[in-house]
Amino acid sequence: MSAPRATSVSLERRQVCRWLLVPVAQLVVPSAVWGAHAKIASARLWPAQEYTRVIVEAPVPIPHNIVTLKDPNRVVLELQGAELTPDLAQLPLRVQSSDPYIAAIRFGTRPPDVLRIVFDLKQETRPQLFALQPIAEFEHRIVLDLYPLTPYDPLMAFLESRDAASEAKPATSTPARTAPDSKFTAKPSAGRRKVTVAVDPGHGGEDEPGMRAMLTRDDDYFVPLAGRVQRARRVEADLFVSIHADAFREPRARGSSVFALSENGATSSAAKWLAQRENAADLIGGVNLEGREPTLARTLLDLSQAAQISDSLKVGRHMLDSIGAINPLHKGAVEQAGFAVLKAPDIPSILVETAFISNPDEELKLRSERHQAAFAESMRDGIRHYFAANPPLARRGTGTG
Repeated sequence: MSAPRATSVSLERRQVCRWLLVPVAQLVVPSAVWGAHAKIASARLWPAQEYTRVIVEAPVPIPHNIVTLKDPNRVVLELQGAELTPDLAQLPLRVQSSDPYIAAIRFGTRPPDVLRIVFDLKQETRPQLFALQPIAEFEHRIVLDLYPLTPYDPLMAFLESRDAASEAKPATSTPARTAPDSKFTAKPSAGRRKVTVAVDPGHGGEDEPGMRAMLTRDDDYFVPLAGRVQRARRVEADLFVSIHADAFREPRARGSSVFALSENGATSSAAKWLAQRENAADLIGGVNLEGREPTLARTLLDLSQAAQISDSLKVGRHMLDSIGAINPLHKGAVEQAGFAVLKAPDIPSILVETAFISNPDEELKLRSERHQAAFAESMRDGIRHYFAANPPLARRGTGTG
């Protein structure tokens, strides 16, 4: 019985070679073809305008490399000794028509035992490939990021729209500015301009009077912690607010919290634990450290940030006063810990934990659009209270905003 089995496998191998790089719908490969190869545990696809990310996860490291091809544009991810599992075979079905970069995904083989994942592209890309070690519930991951040759820059669009609006105003007229409510009226400053607030959606609207919001991301994709800080500094933000939903192993934990940076340790064991968890975002989300610029790395050094921390504590106090009217507070004071995302040396920065998503009652609140709107308004009011008492300095060349 063994000889016919070997012949069958040999024929199947030749058929697979003939099926090289055909659509997955036509590719049915018996498991016997692959033998005791590495099994792909999962495959995920995250499309966004800034870049599209592909993640292949396996219980063991898999040797890998990429090949770029033109006419037409393709990127081929080669996995040494990997098996085409059912979950991986579903990857082509996850391609969205709105994906800016991937048109289709196909599979094939290269003798003797290389599984090839072929990405048919809508445009030429700049691929980045790197591996991540196991962490938390994740196993070994291979990450392929497809960037455009000309980087998409939502912040540049933001700055250009701001400049265009400024240039459209008559040069001799008094800059128009809608006054906020009288109770929020800020003290006069050397130049009148809108306050820029960088809002960081923690784990991937219209401006208010006298205020504009800049999102560190506007789609469901991962932004490294350093990149979030860098984006806030590029738009010369007056305030950085990172918004999260907390979680804890005990469902009884509840309430909102506000955190600022600390240079001298955490104010509580819970704050230290939370900072460690949030700082692990780069390890979990996946950052290619090979191309990090030294200047950016220096920005994240623990420099003298006493003034920034002092202002951040003031913002946090106003924020707690406002959000406490919408949701119970977990702690009545602003807590501090070494959050990497709060380390912009020149921007007051706070992290808001809106509620505990691990608490069933608070999870229901977080899912309520009405509660979301009320909480957002309370954060806005806290910000306006702070700037009413602490107006930002006028910048050179941006007196009108």
